[in-house]
Amino acid sequence: MDNSSNSSENSGEYWLTISDLMSGLMVVFLFISVAFMRYKESENDKIKNIAITYEKNQTAIHKALHEEFKLDLKKWNASINGETLSFEFNSPEVLFKTGSSEINRHFQQILSDFIPRFLKTLEQFNPSIQEVRIEGHTSSEWQQEKNQNTAYFKNMQLSQERTLSILKHSYYIPQVSIKQKEWIKSNLVAVGFSSSKIIVDLNGIEDKKRSRRVTFRIITNADSEIRKILTGI
Repeated sequence: MDNSSNSSENSGEYWLTISDLMSGLMVVFLFISVAFMRYKESENDKIKNIAITYEKNQTAIHKALHEEFKLDLKKWNASINGETLSFEFNSPEVLFKTGSSEINRHFQQILSDFIPRFLKTLEQFNPSIQEVRIEGHTSSEWQQEKNQNTAYFKNMQLSQERTLSILKHSYYIPQVSIKQKEWIKSNLVAVGFSSSKIIVDLNGIEDKKRSRRVTFRIITNADSEIRKILTGI
């Protein structure tokens, strides 16, 4: 009787210990879950704040550019895209001769007026600007070339050479200050897209004239800031 009683008491103590252990672990997991949820909420709040700041900043940049160049847009046949923060030059006959990367004289004059004012307008936003891309776009055709692959790569080379010509011209404009030249070297990049971003009409047919364009696209650092949060950097 005594041995049986002792065995029962020991078994009860054993299960009581396991029960306490499981309860303790559940409390620990609960604290971890709460801490993780608070961490995620904090991270989501940070991302939300960056997104709000980005939207406000984008609106402010668009407004500043429009105020500076609103009287020039029509005569330059240019436009400002608020969604992509792109200043677009849309007259291919003004920009370059067909198949050439040499900047037409009239576009040189436009750039000599545009670039110093463009850089000046962006100065107040410089801390939030990651880079400005000079983007060259072509139509999908290349003279009499029938092979689409050949046409694509010839247009790629041409679009890259054209944007490089614009970058060089912009850098050596006399009105561009030494400080602005340093900013150009750190932030302006020349990118050729060939025909990868053609413009199509409502029927999905390529508008070859509108596809031939040059844009100055402003890239803010919102994406990189969000990436830092997500990666814990």
